[in-house]
Amino acid sequence: MQPHINILMYHQVGDFAPMKAHQSTYCNHRRFAAQMAWLSRFGYTVLSMDQVLACLRGDTPTPPRAVALTFDDGYENFYEYAFPVLQRYGFPAMVYLIADLLGQPSSWFAADGRDTPPLMSAARILQLRKAGIDFGSHSATHQKLAKCEDQRIMEEVTRSKAKLEDLLGESVRHFCYPYGSHDLRAVNAVAAAGYLTATTCARAPATPTDDPLTLPRKAISHGDNLLGFLWRLHVKNTPRTPSIRRPGFANA
Repeated sequence: MQPHINILMYHQVGDFAPMKAHQSTYCNHRRFAAQMAWLSRFGYTVLSMDQVLACLRGDTPTPPRAVALTFDDGYENFYEYAFPVLQRYGFPAMVYLIADLLGQPSSWFAADGRDTPPLMSAARILQLRKAGIDFGSHSATHQKLAKCEDQRIMEEVTRSKAKLEDLLGESVRHFCYPYGSHDLRAVNAVAAAGYLTATTCARAPATPTDDPLTLPRKAISHGDNLLGFLWRLHVKNTPRTPSIRRPGFANA
C-alpha cells in the first residue's frame, strides 16, 4: 500500500446537546480528548500541514500511522476545549480562518435555526499562533466557491490570504474550501493565489497521487465514539466522487 496520511476534519469542539442533523460540525470535548489520547498512546504521528506537503511530495518519508488535525472556521471554543488537549500531547494543528469574519458570530448557522457561536478574534489568533497553532485561509466570507462567479472566487481566495498575512505577519500557505465546495476554477484560483495545499471534504486518506490543492479529509462527527473514530480513521477510505486533479497530477 502506498504511503498515506489521514487528514482529520473538525469544526467545533465543546459541550453540545444531542442532535440528529449537522453532526459533522460538532465534536464533544470529552470524545475529542479520548481521540487525542488514543493517537498519543498508540504511536500515531501527528503532522503539520507543511509536513503533510513534504511527505506527499516525497521530500521526507511518510511515517506509519500519519495523521493531521484540521479545524474549520476558527471557533472560539477551539481555545477553550481543543487547544489544552493539543498542548498536552504536543500535537500540531491547522485552523482555517474566515478572514472577513474574525471575532464575529458564525452567522451562516442562523439559516438552519442553529446557535451562532463566536469565531476567534484577531487577538486570540495571535495568542494561539505564538503558542504554535498554525492558521490557514477558509476564504474571505465562507461562500460555496463552486457556485460563485470567477471574479468572486478569486476575490475570496486572494483577499483572505492578504488579510491573514497582514494579521499574522507571515505567509499563509494553506487553504480549505468552505463546505468542501470546489471545481476546477476554484482550484486554479487557489493555485494562482499562491497556496501550497488546499483541503476538501472527500473522505479518503491523502496520498502522493493527490493534487495537493484537493487533499481529502475525514470528518469527525459529534456521534463518533472511540470505535466510530477508529472506523473513520482506518476503514472509511472511499470518497463519494472522484477527486479533481489539475493536469499533470496522477490519476487514482
